[in-house]
Amino acid sequence: MSVAKITEITSSSKKSFDDAIKSGIARVCKTLDNVKSAWVKDQEVVVKKGEISEYRVNLKVTFVLKD
Repeated sequence: MSVAKITEITSSSKKSFDDAIKSGIARVCKTLDNVKSAWVKDQEVVVKKGEISEYRVNLKVTFVLKD
């Protein structure tokens, strides 16, 4: 029997939502073992002087706990 846990993280990028997701997953995989999936809970942008300056994503990451 496996037991999974979900943790929520926020990641950002100056380039795109896609880059924010990829960098968030890369970072969480350095800390957690057995990462199995991620769900994009929310997306937002930071606007400065009428232009997008940052893309942010909130991710719910699922990982399986070891026995």
